[in-house]
Amino acid sequence: MAKKDTVSVRDTLRIGKGTERHDPGTFPIGPKKKPKALESLAEAGAKLAKLQEALYAEGVGGGNRSLLLVLQGMDTSGKGGTVGHVLGLVNPMGVRYAGFKKPTAAEARHHYLWRIRKQLPVPGQVGVFDRSHYEDILVPRVQKLVPAAEWRKRYAEINAFERELTEAGTTIVKVFLDISPEEQLKRLKARLETPAKWWKYNPADLDARAQWNDYQKAYADIFAKTSTETAPWYAVPADHKWYRNYLVARLLIEAIEEMDPKFPPADFDPETELKKLEGVGVST
Repeated sequence: MAKKDTVSVRDTLRIGKGTERHDPGTFPIGPKKKPKALESLAEAGAKLAKLQEALYAEGVGGGNRSLLLVLQGMDTSGKGGTVGHVLGLVNPMGVRYAGFKKPTAAEARHHYLWRIRKQLPVPGQVGVFDRSHYEDILVPRVQKLVPAAEWRKRYAEINAFERELTEAGTTIVKVFLDISPEEQLKRLKARLETPAKWWKYNPADLDARAQWNDYQKAYADIFAKTSTETAPWYAVPADHKWYRNYLVARLLIEAIEEMDPKFPPADFDPETELKKLEGVGVST
């Protein structure tokens, strides 16, 4: 019988002082072969669905807690795929998805966190951000869209924002899908060579690839300045899609297990209602 991991996925992947990101193509914890990972993902999906149902029920019953999954990563790292394969395992009624692209003209007239606040999960929900408020540091910095003083002050603003969310009852799971430049090249080629994938391709992806090192430096600073005790960052090796999906599912399970959501008690007497039910006929 295989020995179970005694170290949590969160501890293994957390970015913090003295910890290094694992190579995107390695398997630092859990299954190291695709068949076993898919089997484990199915098991994790069933567990995640039960936990999410309890969280959703808790919210319906008047609880104030929610979970927010933040997904960041270079193009083709699998943000959309992760949403489909991992969040597709749970009841969509309890999920709130938001994808953040370039701000619209209307959004740009507001503070950058304005559009983020509008998409936050309500109590009982699992919120998913496909890209997030961190784009408002990354893109302005690398593309030199605003003075450096402007994007630098956003580290503190975002830390305060996330602290506000956690104090209000939201558990934040921030995931960086860590892909190698070699694997990105393969995926970009696949998009160009497959007509059914052309819709995924954006010529601007090549501009970002040309600035790979600049983006990596920007991410490194983000991790150093915003991986906090209450909202840490986790770097998920993402060269293998099946392994990426397994790890994100495990991160969510560990986070919700720690929340320990409870089904709300009935505000009626079940035994009395059962007796009433047995005495109620159906007219035909």
